[in-house]
Amino acid sequence: MSLVQRIRAFLRSPRGQQLVDRGRRELAKPENQAKLRQVANRFSSRRR
Repeated sequence: MSLVQRIRAFLRSPRGQQLVDRGRRELAKPENQAKLRQVANRFSSRRR
């Protein structure tokens, strides 16, 4: 089984669904969105 197939199988499992839901809840928080924007800006400014 390839790595991608194993990841897909995990994400369909109950534990994988729990982690996906937790991630969505965390990403809904404004403070986490701001942190992600800062990281994205840092990486995009390095490439130029």
